[in-house]
Amino acid sequence: MLKRRKNETGWTSAQTLSEALPFIQRYAGQTIVIKFGGHAMGDPQLTTQFARDVVLLKQFGVRPVIVHGGGPQIGSMLQKLNIKSEFVDGLRVSDIETVGVAEMVLSGAINKSIVQAINEAGGRAVGLSGRDANLITAKAKDKKLGFTGVPQSTDTSVLDVLAAADPGFIPVVSPISGGADGASFNVNADTAAGVLAGALKASRLMLLTDIEGVMDKDKNLLTNLSADDAKGLIHDGTAQGGMIPKLTTAIEAVEAGVGAVVILDGRRAHGLLVELFTDQGAGTLIG
Repeated sequence: MLKRRKNETGWTSAQTLSEALPFIQRYAGQTIVIKFGGHAMGDPQLTTQFARDVVLLKQFGVRPVIVHGGGPQIGSMLQKLNIKSEFVDGLRVSDIETVGVAEMVLSGAINKSIVQAINEAGGRAVGLSGRDANLITAKAKDKKLGFTGVPQSTDTSVLDVLAAADPGFIPVVSPISGGADGASFNVNADTAAGVLAGALKASRLMLLTDIEGVMDKDKNLLTNLSADDAKGLIHDGTAQGGMIPKLTTAIEAVEAGVGAVVILDGRRAHGLLVELFTDQGAGTLIG
């Protein structure tokens, strides 16, 4: 299992380029899939900071692929429209009205706002959804969940085409995906990021969320887990709610060949850089 020290100091002004250089060299040319989600997306300052960090990764030779969620924003819009929604095991139940709102919010406003933030930070972002070029084809996860989908297949050729056209492009992917019959499916963003990371054989899958990482039953941060450890947390009930699909995604991604998965707090200043370019890390490493 991969090891790193528990994060104590984080990314500070004392972190010099020479200290970070071995880590930069490690990830140069590597694909990093980053799921951007949680309440950080609703904070303009945090979104701007995230965009700048992504552009910096690109400048260091990393190949970032962004997959975003938007649960709070979907929930807010559903509330404004007086559409009730509920969750089962951390997944939103999506009827035809709900999936329509999810597509409008995710593939529209949120996707384009992240693209704009990255472009304003000096990057060259391109907005996509799982629907585009059959990037992700989905099917219904369970009848009781309606149009909540699970990925059935991926076709990452559109990402290859973008990279060939301009190596500077940064894909930003909405998890809304199409079904074989043309229906839209609301795929959990963690799950979408996981299947893309597996298909791309990413070096890292970074799941940015609203908590510090994976906690034990006493609410202490677990900094290192194996895939078997993660399975145990699900089976013994330690993992609950939205952490279940995150850990399931991490397990499946590692088994699909992703180097490691990190679950970390997207609200933390420069958490991506701390995780990738220091030996202290941030959040929970699963691998």
